[in-house]
Amino acid sequence: MRSVLKVALMRKLSLVVSLGSLFAAAAFAETSSGTVSDSMCGARHTAASASDAACVKKCVKGGASAVLVTDGKVYPISADSQVKVTPLLGQKVTVTGKLDGDTIEIASAQAAKE
Repeated sequence: MRSVLKVALMRKLSLVVSLGSLFAAAAFAETSSGTVSDSMCGARHTAASASDAACVKKCVKGGASAVLVTDGKVYPISADSQVKVTPLLGQKVTVTGKLDGDTIEIASAQAAKE
């Protein structure tokens, strides 16, 4: 009787550990490259030229939010992560973070190496 209970307990424990590993893997951060633009102009500033950077900075100063444009898709950047990209407005960047729906939560951001 005790060995049957031990086997059942081990199976449950194994299931819990497997599910925990699956969820932990989903929470890992991803690295993406793109351009920091603004919510008003969106994907119009992917060239990251000097005029693009000036426009993005002006729009963000005027109240627009910073966004990440990658592969033609515009991802809103979470409110907590805005400060991490402020020095990189209008530039090509590499970010590490995770998606929460369509919004990206940035752990780190740096200018892309050319």
